[in-house]
Amino acid sequence: MIHPTAIIDPTATLATDVEVGPYVIIGKHVTIGKGTTIGSHTVIGDWTEIGENNQIYHLASVGPAPQDLKYRGEECWTRIGNNNIIREFATIHRGTVTGISETVVGNNNLFMAYSHVAHDCRIGNNVVMANSATLAGHVTVEDNVILGGLVAVHQFSRIGAHAMVGGGTLVVLDIPPYTISTPGKRDAKLRGLNLVGLKRRGFSEDSILKLRKAYKTLFMAHLKLPDALDRIKSEITDSPEVDYLRAFIERSERGICNG
Repeated sequence: MIHPTAIIDPTATLATDVEVGPYVIIGKHVTIGKGTTIGSHTVIGDWTEIGENNQIYHLASVGPAPQDLKYRGEECWTRIGNNNIIREFATIHRGTVTGISETVVGNNNLFMAYSHVAHDCRIGNNVVMANSATLAGHVTVEDNVILGGLVAVHQFSRIGAHAMVGGGTLVVLDIPPYTISTPGKRDAKLRGLNLVGLKRRGFSEDSILKLRKAYKTLFMAHLKLPDALDRIKSEITDSPEVDYLRAFIERSERGICNG
């Protein structure tokens, strides 16, 4: 299952059924779980953990040193979950000691060709990053997010669960969960709820109705953000989705994308 041209460091641990293609390089202190395939000419950097049943296509780069001038070769990690697809030329870099010392990717994600995940990012589950979508360092992408092609996300930004970011969007502020954003005059602008995505994922009509009311209160009622949050808290009850939306906004450090 391992091509004779592959170079694998003696400290690496591979499950017995891992497939390793021609000219693959696997670095120090790497572990790769069962059912995972590594395409030709791929590089797996030092201190990388890869779970089970991942498909890593040719010429991908997983776990190399971060593109951070402060990095001096310290032990930092890249941790990849299960059932991810990492397409050709995609890059996922390890963490830094000035961050959280690791880059973490969950399960069932798709990283299309030329997509990039920088150091100290956290990616949830069921995320799609289309071709050339790019995350700067310290970015958090929550579950069930779709990032269109050529999306660029500023460092320390957060993308909330079930959000969709249209192709070519520059994200410099946090994108609230359940929303759609597309390019504005300079950077991302909210366009409403991700209604198609929410319906596809089985959200009830009542949940969507309450999210709509919350969205209108936040972005269409001409209220200051603290006042809008207070109104939502008092008027929309018994909705875990609205509670999460409100909590996400309250935790924001960069600020929220404009509606």
